[in-house]
Amino acid sequence: AAGADLYLAFDILVATQPPSLAKADPSRTVAVVSTSRVPTGQMVANNRLAFPELSALIGKIEAVSRREHNVYLDAQLVAEALFNDHMAANIVLLGAAYQAGTIPISAEAIEQAIRLNGVAVEMNLLAFRWGRLAVADPRRVDIEGMRATRRPERPAPTLNPAARELIDSVGADGELRRLLEVRVPDLIDYQDLAYARRYVEFVRHVREVEAARTPGRTAISEAVARYLYKLMAYKDEYEVARLHLDPAVRADLEARFGPGARVYWHLHPPLLRALGLKGKLKLGPWFTPVFRLLRAMRRVRGTPFDIFGYTRVRQVERRLIDEYRALVTRALARLDESTYGLVLAVAALPDEVRGYEGIKLAGVERFRQRAAELVAKLEARG
Repeated sequence: AAGADLYLAFDILVATQPPSLAKADPSRTVAVVSTSRVPTGQMVANNRLAFPELSALIGKIEAVSRREHNVYLDAQLVAEALFNDHMAANIVLLGAAYQAGTIPISAEAIEQAIRLNGVAVEMNLLAFRWGRLAVADPRRVDIEGMRATRRPERPAPTLNPAARELIDSVGADGELRRLLEVRVPDLIDYQDLAYARRYVEFVRHVREVEAARTPGRTAISEAVARYLYKLMAYKDEYEVARLHLDPAVRADLEARFGPGARVYWHLHPPLLRALGLKGKLKLGPWFTPVFRLLRAMRRVRGTPFDIFGYTRVRQVERRLIDEYRALVTRALARLDESTYGLVLAVAALPDEVRGYEGIKLAGVERFRQRAAELVAKLEARG
């Protein structure tokens, strides 16, 4: 029979579209489906568009698959309940698919791939294992209990007068203001007020150019607010220390594992890796004072006294901030309605840069190659 052996559906709306369903065969295909209700952009913009009945969507999938072997799991709910992060949902579903016997490689190989990817490794390993458990022993993954006790998202930070003044200076509202209200206070805590001001001044400049040349549009400003922050808040040793000392992180751990839970950190700093250390260091509560010292030292970041800043990765991370600003400035000079999509693509270039070490450096190369392509297209427009 033709068709796929596994129909792995991360988005049930996309999975029930005819071109997707055409890949399945009722005599061969096992479907592993996330039943999470993820609205389309049209549904968000128009509240009169309702999400289709889940039973109807499942019926479409079962008509073209081996229904008695299918797995249905609200992967986003599991991810948000366990990790307060919907980004783990796809790995939860991958774990479910593996446990259902539909992925013919070992769990060890999948977990090693997660480690090599270098992105949210601990969370993704746990997500994969919880997905497996949801199939192996569903009673231990209490979906209804998770739905009833879903933790609220962390509230937006309280703005101090300095942060509020910076944000107000942009004159933004809607989504752009929301982005700034989260990122500006974080950059102040990450480094200092001057660092956050540098971020805000560039976002304000982008907003002014966008408003003048393409009135009514804000997507470029919003992209720059997201991605300039991403580049400026790179996770060096000082930032890792700050994040591990965040009281909200400790409160979240205690909510999940109970008061007094012992926390261990598994770290592999680039500086020690460069000196030949191959494995991660397991550090217990005794390391907390060192984290406090590192957090206090964050203001030496980028100065000659920054002992961690001499590694290749840290140097590239710092250079990339100025590269991105220069690229956006160059693209804005050619902004009009006909080039809007190209300029927006330039603004979103840092999405290519993910992970740590070698993976991140490879992402930087993709960033630069794509940047050259986009700039050439913009300049060809005359």
